Amino acid sequence: MTARAGLQRAGASMSLFVVAGLLATAALAVAAPGAAYPGWSTKGSSYTAVGADYCRHVWTHCLVVGANSTFTSIQAAIDSLDETSPATIVVLSGTYNEQLNVTRQGPLYLRGQTDDTTDDARNTVNVTWAAFAGSNSNLTDNVFSSVLTVAPNLNASRTGSGPTGWAVLPDNPFGNVDFRAYNLNFLNLAAERSVGPALTLATGYSNSSFYQCGFYSYQDTIYVGKISNAYFHNCTVAGQTDFLYGFGTAWFERSTLVLRSCGGGVTAWKGTNTTFTNAYGVYVNDSQVIKANSSLAITHKCSLGRPWNSLHRSVFASTYLDDSILPAGYTIWSSSTPNFSANLTLMAEYSDDGPGYNETARVAGGVDTLLDDAGFAPYSSPARVFKFPFSDVEGNTAWIDDCAWSK
Repeated sequence: MTARAGLQRAGASMSLFVVAGLLATAALAVAAPGAAYPGWSTKGSSYTAVGADYCRHVWTHCLVVGANSTFTSIQAAIDSLDETSPATIVVLSGTYNEQLNVTRQGPLYLRGQTDDTTDDARNTVNVTWAAFAGSNSNLTDNVFSSVLTVAPNLNASRTGSGPTGWAVLPDNPFGNVDFRAYNLNFLNLAAERSVGPALTLATGYSNSSFYQCGFYSYQDTIYVGKISNAYFHNCTVAGQTDFLYGFGTAWFERSTLVLRSCGGGVTAWKGTNTTFTNAYGVYVNDSQVIKANSSLAITHKCSLGRPWNSLHRSVFASTYLDDSILPAGYTIWSSSTPNFSANLTLMAEYSDDGPGYNETARVAGGVDTLLDDAGFAPYSSPARVFKFPFSDVEGNTAWIDDCAWSK
């Protein structure tokens, strides 16, 4: 058994996405009246409420959010911060129905209350919103549906349309240099199927990282926008249609991508021509792609991805694929608009396995690139793909938690 097979949780055939169940879990974790809230401490791999003073002692500029705290909403705590000082916001168990917008440049860490920081299944903080964009919505851009947005301004966060998306002005400022979230679930509750883009996360012109977080939607679950870097460690991402999409650079490590059905592909990326060599794309490493539950009739029906434009770049490496995945792996965008160029589009795999991996069918399909060691080398670590803004200089990783990976 491979190391990544250990990622598969017992009972993986059970639905991970029954919203009522998630919210009930959070409700059970909320302390009874009179408990020692607000507060925070660390003990081994858990956080336990002991008082706000301790919170401020452990973390720089620490604020507490909770029903009986000074701040009862996460956004109110964010809005109270200045532009540049490092800050930590700890969020007590519960459900917070709000949209979050992080525009400040200074480092900001959100930490959700949990009794086990290593397992997102034990998360007790849920941030929810219900909105979707598209032809059946009055929202004019996908970003307006997002539960969490990390970008300096609206222009930097928009998806836009057409082959190059929203035109961000060259002098647009860079946003947050080090945003992190630990042990939080983000749920877009617009519908229990794909009805249009319903984002849980949108990033643009920023560096953001997520640890033991859950992202639950159906279409366009995570958007990583232009000049944006996003790192995900030991997270769960659920979706149905193009649920990892964007223009920037995203890396998923030891994470679980869960298929709630099939539509489009897991990934849909738009590359960008630049004067420097870029590594824009989505990279899934040492992870797993599995169906939400065994009742889904999606055997060999789901695509690993499709090219949003011909500069699409995605790589699944050392990743377990269950039998949901198409034998051919990837697909073109559509028969009328393939968006595929053999010398330009990179829809690739390296050392994948599981019942969803069929090397013979991959080769016959003609769109999936099977990388050898040399071909994989430029995409083999976060340090290789996360480059400094507007340059081809590698090693832009200071904003990633040192405990999550080895440089």
